[in-house]
Amino acid sequence: MTGKVLIVDDDRDLREALGQTLDLAGFETTIASAFIEAKDVITRDFAGVVITDMMMPGRDGFHLLDYAASVDADLPVIVLTGQGSVPSAVKAIDRGAFAYLEKPCASEDLIAHVGKALQARKIIVQSRQLKRDSEKGDAAERLLFGISPEALALREQTRTVARTNVEVIITGDPGAGTSKIAEVIHLLSAAAHHPFVKRAGTALTVEALDEALALAGSGTLFIDEVVNLSPATQYHLLGILEGGCATRILAGNTTDLVSAVEAGTLNADLFYRLDLMRVRVPALKERPEDIPVLFRHYVAQASEQANLTPPEITPEVTARLMAQDWPGNARSLMQTAMRFAMGVEETVAKVDLGLAAQMAQIEKGLIVEALQRCQGRASETARQLRLPRKTFYDKLVKHGLRAEDFRSD
Repeated sequence: MTGKVLIVDDDRDLREALGQTLDLAGFETTIASAFIEAKDVITRDFAGVVITDMMMPGRDGFHLLDYAASVDADLPVIVLTGQGSVPSAVKAIDRGAFAYLEKPCASEDLIAHVGKALQARKIIVQSRQLKRDSEKGDAAERLLFGISPEALALREQTRTVARTNVEVIITGDPGAGTSKIAEVIHLLSAAAHHPFVKRAGTALTVEALDEALALAGSGTLFIDEVVNLSPATQYHLLGILEGGCATRILAGNTTDLVSAVEAGTLNADLFYRLDLMRVRVPALKERPEDIPVLFRHYVAQASEQANLTPPEITPEVTARLMAQDWPGNARSLMQTAMRFAMGVEETVAKVDLGLAAQMAQIEKGLIVEALQRCQGRASETARQLRLPRKTFYDKLVKHGLRAEDFRSD
């Protein structure tokens, strides 16, 4: 386990004992005896958490807690006290403490709370970086929506692949959006100012392939369902690649290409020539937390195109959406969103869920709604939901949500 921890306590023996405990657990610790030493470490870019004693000479833990909130309202602060009083615990939580622990604190409890706090902080730091990427015009952030770990990994993988200049195979279930990934790879690549050309494998004869390559020039050619290329076109493409090609080739497919090679429908040499890098688009059923994000985007897009006021998306609608498998993936969800925006009845099918599943989906929907209303301001969202700050962060982690993803500024 890794992560930075700032420990603030005027008791030398205690702060060194805490530091040793956390060091042994794999954390990177910094110790301070008072607020004046700690304040320079507490910055908006501090990628860690703070542990502070409550009762200290001069400026106490409450002062440090308020200072941390003024610097970064999303910086987790764990408060330690020997008082053990309920009023002081409530006061600490109300003023933004991530957790409240009584001294002496068991090592396992301390490590567990620090781990949760660091996980919450990691989410905040990552989402801020994603927002900075978006503000820089990052195509992955602008065009690939989602807040799940799978969506974050997909964006990062797409960025990594784009920096290379080799052929790529993009796979995904039907409707997952392989062509969108290809477009983003192109936009993030050094060839972004050159043409991006898309062609269906079934339509590419030898002559059509030459025409597409001539059109793409030093840009990118995306071949959708590459397995559908005719044997002659496959052989022709292989020869072009082996002879040196100015155009970067991206190949998409919704079926297993290895099986196609084994079945003889895809030239083995062509497959291995294309299979230099891979990107797999995860299905929506693998990342249900992305469904509300995508649905809202598609509804807003459809409403704008049709000059309509976007309809309300209630938590119940969100729960039903997330309960479905969506075999048609993003394409199917987009079509559903278009019908929903147009006011077609029964667009979102009712799904029978168990009580626990319904409660979880509705809880997540309510948190998402509140985050949107508060534009991602965590403290304000927690207050509106009437949740202690620690409970609110626990629920963010539980549902894979990041307050920063809902900020507009």
